[in-house]
Amino acid sequence: MPAALDILERLAAEQEPATRAPAKRMLIIVNPYATTVSDRLRNLVVYALRGRYEVEAVDTEGQGHATELSREAAHEGYDVVVAFGGDGTVNEAVNGLAGSDTPLSCLPGGATNVYCRLLGIPPEIVDATEYMLRMADDWRPRRVDLARVNDRHFAFSSGVGLDASVVKRVDSRPGLKARLGEYYFTYAAITTFTRRYLIRPPRIAVEVGGETVEGVTAIIQNGTPYTFFNRRPIEFAERTTLKSGTLAGVVLQRANPLDMPTVIWRTFSRRSRIAEHRQVHGFHAADSVRVRAIDGRTVRLQVDGDYIGEVTEATYGIVPGGLAVVS
Repeated sequence: MPAALDILERLAAEQEPATRAPAKRMLIIVNPYATTVSDRLRNLVVYALRGRYEVEAVDTEGQGHATELSREAAHEGYDVVVAFGGDGTVNEAVNGLAGSDTPLSCLPGGATNVYCRLLGIPPEIVDATEYMLRMADDWRPRRVDLARVNDRHFAFSSGVGLDASVVKRVDSRPGLKARLGEYYFTYAAITTFTRRYLIRPPRIAVEVGGETVEGVTAIIQNGTPYTFFNRRPIEFAERTTLKSGTLAGVVLQRANPLDMPTVIWRTFSRRSRIAEHRQVHGFHAADSVRVRAIDGRTVRLQVDGDYIGEVTEATYGIVPGGLAVVS
């Protein structure tokens, strides 16, 4: 990170205030608690972007603040809202911009920055800032699909069950998440499985495509991949993109010590598909999915890598072209 800051400092020094008229109005929503965001980094990025845009930057002050800021920016006619943080910041911005004509863009500030990569924005902050400066001369807003679960939109992925329980555990230790990244996710997955899913795990029923599949976790996606492990994409759902107009996903039907090693192997394999595992049911081309708790217990829910809470039912849908983006 010190080297990246030095490069950004030189990049910022090379920029001159925007003189082209009219400069596009950009609101940067900064999550100051995101994994790689610091005051110096924030200031250098903002200063560099002011060479090509009319920039205002606002730090979020709590949960839901990015949604409020994005909604206000759309109402006030900003040309673009940039989420500078992780995928949780992106998710909040998405919920503020859904259905509006104000496009969303991203700067990477979190642990994995999945949506940045889906939009084609480089995952490193220096490259992403240079990319955004060039974007001012090649301004091409477009519309992509949005997914929703209950009353919450999500940009690319949601999970119910074991998946969301892992996210809850990771979110509870932000320091370890920042220091260890994907390796802490791996540790959290193993410990969550052994503590909560090894014996009598909460069970769900997933209704999709006219059939019902029972299991212990479901992952529903609006685009692929599900996430990244370092630079390696982790693929679960198949045949869905941000422009497909459909949902896809997988249901893990059983989780026990005999099955999980081969499930994990398929998760990281470049040759084998997880949907072909005997305990995994895959689906695609769905316009709706319903997930129900079936044993009297609530189940945990996450969207775009952020833990939402416990539910008894999660109803999914798709909004084709529901979000404007620029990248």
